[in-house]
Amino acid sequence: MVDILDKLAVAVAEDDSLESLVNSLLELLEAVTGLESTYLTRIDSENNVQRVVFSRNSRDLEIPEGLTVPWGDTLCKRAMDENTPFTDDVPGCWGNSKAASALGLKTYISEPVHIGQHELYGTLCGASKHKKPVSPRARRLLAMFSRLIARQLERDRLLDALRQEHTTFKEYALSDPLTGIPNRRAMETELKRALANAERMNTTVHLAFIDLDGFKHINDQHGHDAGDRFLIEMARTLKAGIRDGDALARIGGDEFVVFGNVPREQPDAVREVIAQRLSDLTRGVFDLGIIQLDYAGASVGVATSRPGEKDIEALLARADEAMYQTKQSRRKTGPTVPPARSN
Repeated sequence: MVDILDKLAVAVAEDDSLESLVNSLLELLEAVTGLESTYLTRIDSENNVQRVVFSRNSRDLEIPEGLTVPWGDTLCKRAMDENTPFTDDVPGCWGNSKAASALGLKTYISEPVHIGQHELYGTLCGASKHKKPVSPRARRLLAMFSRLIARQLERDRLLDALRQEHTTFKEYALSDPLTGIPNRRAMETELKRALANAERMNTTVHLAFIDLDGFKHINDQHGHDAGDRFLIEMARTLKAGIRDGDALARIGGDEFVVFGNVPREQPDAVREVIAQRLSDLTRGVFDLGIIQLDYAGASVGVATSRPGEKDIEALLARADEAMYQTKQSRRKTGPTVPPARSN
């Protein structure tokens, strides 16, 4: 008994996954009870089936992992319903069980595995083709093993929940909550990477600064809900229209940036092409639900990184300045307040 407890202490201390813990406990359960098959099941109450998750088989009894049987016809359910967790006379106790008869079972023991107070996960079981005495001490150990497995399951669930929350928080921290595209923080990280790649690959980074002219008027005239819808639709339009590999981010209320690595050739011509393409993307009719907004397009300014440049703020400032020049030029040609019509 002391040897068994020593092994149990080692198993609990060293096994940090459900599989490794259960396999260790099944080995100990076999040693304690002398039963040639020990196994952990999971009960799928929605589909009314029971599946063997982990099993340990020795000698002439084989209960394989993955075995799935109807829950209503199992010895586990009968043992729970009849409060008979152990018998060394299966034919006399449950002679009408087809599964027990097919396996030729004589001895059977099981203990439910509960997560919390109410959720039945499955059962921890042992079986034999031979009549085997199982002492009350061994049955108490079976109950202890069941609780250890339940605690591991609870721990695994907690860790999964924490990992998911961490992933969600990380995504939220780097995403604009309204549009779902990267925010300024994510943009800064990605732009630093793009500049480093440009230095390494002898390319350049073109960065476009996009300002949505007339956005305040949209909010004032049609309400902030319409303004939010417009931002969402604009982000979707830009995301669908930029090149594969280019990055898009919302860095302010009505400000977006697009950037990417391109070869070092004719930067002036490339900047004009990029500015025109993005300006065209932002122009058109946007369906905002209660209204359709016929938008004249955004002001776009494009800046090019310099050889060895690492200062993202300097690059952003040049793109912002180029955007401002575009905005000033557009103001001279006419109003940029977008018309709208009701749906």
